[in-house]
This record gives sequence, C-alpha cells and structure tokens, in this order.
Amino acid sequence: MFKFTKREVIDLIISFLVISLGFCILYSGRSFDLNVIMTLLPIIMLGVGCGFIFNELGHKLSAMHYGYWAEYKMWVHGLIIALISSFFGFIFAAPGAVYIYGPNMSDRENGIISLAGPIINIVITIIFLIILSLIGNSLYTDTYMIIALICIIGAKINSFLALFNLLPIPTLDGSKVLKWSIPIWLITIIIAGILVYYTMFGMVM
Repeated sequence: MFKFTKREVIDLIISFLVISLGFCILYSGRSFDLNVIMTLLPIIMLGVGCGFIFNELGHKLSAMHYGYWAEYKMWVHGLIIALISSFFGFIFAAPGAVYIYGPNMSDRENGIISLAGPIINIVITIIFLIILSLIGNSLYTDTYMIIALICIIGAKINSFLALFNLLPIPTLDGSKVLKWSIPIWLITIIIAGILVYYTMFGMVM
C-alpha cells in the first residue's frame, strides 16, 4: 500500500524548502536581494517541486512495486552543504534519500529502483523543453515570460538533478545503476549530460 509516514512528509517538506532556497540563491546570482529572491522563489519551487518530489516518488513507488517498504529521510548535513554551496555558485544536492527495507534485494531491482528517479528528471526536463518550444517567442506578454522562465529553470534544475544523481559515486543512484548494468548507466548519463549541456549553453535564461 502506498502511503507516507508523518515524519516522511515533514522531511520532504523541509528538504523541498531548503533545496528551493539553495537554487534560488544560485539563480539570483547570489545577489542576496530579498526582492529578487522572493520573486524567483515560487518559480524555483515549481522546478524543484517537479524535480525533487517526483524523483523521490519514483524511488518510493518502484521500491514498493517490488514489495519493499520505502521511506524518505532527510540528511541534515546534506541540506546544510546544499545551502552553503549555493553561495559559492554551485549546488551539492544531497538533501536525503529513500530508505528501502527488504531482504535479498537483487542488483537488478536495486538498479531499477535507483534509475527511476533520474529517469523522471530526464522526462520532466524534456517536457519543459517541449512546452517552451510550443509556446514560441512571438508574444512577449507577462504570462509568456513567466511560463518561459518556469520552463527554462525547470529544465536546468531537472537535467542537473538527473546528471548529478547518475554520477557513479557510492550512495548516489549512479553507482547502483552501474553495478546493475553498465550499458544502461552509460545511455542514461549521456542523455542527462546532453540535456545539461543544452540547458546551460543552448538556451538563454
């Protein structure tokens, strides 16, 4: 049965808010202007909300699909590092993880569960890019500018989260996917890398 514990909900909300603030500081150019931050924060929260929340839900749902109990838990030190790193022009995004409880998990199951999050980030990135291309750029209304900014920042954040989580570093998703299947890890991290490159250099923010 798919459900959240009270503690899990609290951890998700805290992680979501801190990561949103971190990205907001980063994308504000570290101006520390309260007006700029408050203007960007709702837009950033949409991008992070899609990226972070659905990433964790992907892990949780796929784990529960295999019959395991899964629960998100925040890492206080990871949140602090994420927030501090945003002041230096980058985000080290390790706010927490979905802890999975179950015996005899195979490398394949662990790999698929780990891959679910980055795949969702990749899909969300592509959706944002499609929306951006569909709305065009002929009508520079306030509504267009807001939607475009949401899509651009959302694509940047989600592609970054996909690539970051696919790095073959222990505790990150990439190490578990790599242990299960080298070809699948290579394909997904290349796609994530291409999307990061495009959202960084192929679009004007």
